[in-house]
Amino acid sequence: MEICYHAHIDREIESLIERIHPPRVCIENDSCPDCTVVKQVDSANRKGILLEMVQVLTDLDLIISKSYISSDGGWCMDVFHVTDEAGKKLTDETLMLHIQQELCATRSKREISRDTEMVSQKAPQAQQQNVPKENTALEMSVTDRPGLLSELSAVLVELGCSVTSAMAWTHNDRVACIIFLEDASSPGPISDPERLGLVEEQLENVVAAHGETGQKKSVRVTTLGTGRTHTERRLHQLMYADRDYESCRACDGDSSGEHKKGCDGTHVSVGRCEDKGYLVVNVRSRDRPKLLFDTVCVLTDMQYVVFHAAISSKRSMAHQEYFIRNCKGSLALPSEREKEELTLCLIAAIERRVSHGLMVDIRTDNRMGLLSNVTRVFRENGLSISRFEIGTEGEKAVGSFFVTDSSGEEVNPDIVELVRQASGGSVVTDHKSPHRVHQSSSSSDINETMGSMEPKPKFSLGSLLWSRLERLSGGFGPLRS
Repeated sequence: MEICYHAHIDREIESLIERIHPPRVCIENDSCPDCTVVKQVDSANRKGILLEMVQVLTDLDLIISKSYISSDGGWCMDVFHVTDEAGKKLTDETLMLHIQQELCATRSKREISRDTEMVSQKAPQAQQQNVPKENTALEMSVTDRPGLLSELSAVLVELGCSVTSAMAWTHNDRVACIIFLEDASSPGPISDPERLGLVEEQLENVVAAHGETGQKKSVRVTTLGTGRTHTERRLHQLMYADRDYESCRACDGDSSGEHKKGCDGTHVSVGRCEDKGYLVVNVRSRDRPKLLFDTVCVLTDMQYVVFHAAISSKRSMAHQEYFIRNCKGSLALPSEREKEELTLCLIAAIERRVSHGLMVDIRTDNRMGLLSNVTRVFRENGLSISRFEIGTEGEKAVGSFFVTDSSGEEVNPDIVELVRQASGGSVVTDHKSPHRVHQSSSSSDINETMGSMEPKPKFSLGSLLWSRLERLSGGFGPLRS
């Protein structure tokens, strides 16, 4: 028989404790030669708070090369080693003050809701000023096929809807897409329920036109308030709800250290720490920007709370270890099915953002029908869009499209001129391999202690976590809030 203990904490008492012991944040450049260290101590570990903290850092395009997290005994300590996109330390005092303020504000929020709504993920200046208090958003998760986005954007133009920003991921023959819309005749959200219903109906017809009977699909157009999470978090939730992870496969090799040394595939193991009642999750994969954010997203959405973690990168590979419990407090051993689902969901979260194909960057004057014009060029030339995002910076539209040839051939370089003609702006291209890693996504080589522990089984980072945290906690010095 499973016995669960759920402690009841009065919110007023909890709030009093938080006021007595507010979050303390320190950002310093002295303790590490090649990165900036962000340290935070707090008296609370609420569900979803780690994701919010990682989100603050990744939204500023910072690269997290190492992280140590501990939250036993009623206190939380989180340490992040970060650099900018160029791999340099942070030196901008305004940026560091913004990080401190955002982390403290995040810690002051109540429990993060799973019923999320979207805001722009860029901060603080570039795009937030262009986000209205309300948005009309299309959320969609359907079977992927060439030309789908082109058809959808053409219908939106016919219905008098202007696209203000959009993002889409494809994975395992599924596509999740979020498109923010405005009324083309009077800029602002579309609030008329009848018109919203008409737009949704027309888009559903486009999706169903080439689909099979009974095929999974979800199309929703609604008016949303902003402020609780951003688009990438919501895309993870749409993909998870769509069960895109069911087609994932773990690496076929064995779990020995020798195999892992020569393999750049994703390895996930789920074990159990008997004396503390934790599930222990180890993830080894290729390193890339926003990897930590993607991993913590799926743990949060699967209702797990992270109590301890150690994350590091060495050359092109990243190692993550998490000590987690179900948010309900259950210490029961998970079934094999639950462990397999957690494994596949982590693999899916890592794979969704992998970029491949020809990257086409555009920058042009923002105007009605731009997305339709650009995607039509791809469709007419037999190209599939594997991932894209587009938004606005002032009066300019800025976007990136990753396109592949439907036949598997290299993308014709002449497509650049065609896109330039359709967009009327500048176009830059770059070929992305599925295994290519962003130059600054890996940290400098970590010490040999970490490297020598790699071949060991499941709990390879556990002892290191405690020793590192003890050293770091002793080196905090004066903390600024």
